[in-house]
Amino acid sequence: MKEIAELNFPDDVGYSESHEWVKAGGETAKLGITDYAQDQLGDIVFVELPEVGDSFAKGEEFGTVESVKAVSELYMPVSGEVVAINEALEDAPELVNNTPYTEGWMDEVKLDEKSELDALMDKNAYISTLKG
Repeated sequence: MKEIAELNFPDDVGYSESHEWVKAGGETAKLGITDYAQDQLGDIVFVELPEVGDSFAKGEEFGTVESVKAVSELYMPVSGEVVAINEALEDAPELVNNTPYTEGWMDEVKLDEKSELDALMDKNAYISTLKG
């Protein structure tokens, strides 16, 4: 596992306590797991994602990530309806390890409450929680 200083934490995303990231763009937001989360999990071998059209409340489980170490639940950092999923992860789940904020995104949701974005942590607050 890498040291926190070796991990990537972009400034243009919000972070949840359960290690998901959110990048808003208008009425929708893309999301995935953080570089820290993928590093802790190890080599990701399978990603289970919701169906387009599924709706979730903030905090609800929306899928799982399976690594060589464990299976971890994914929790919705904002409420909304799934409008797209990253189908590339079906054949290449390692994209989550290699590029968690770009090619390794998981799904895109139409936001129910844009104000929920304000509750997400910025980069510095997230790093502070990781350091304890």
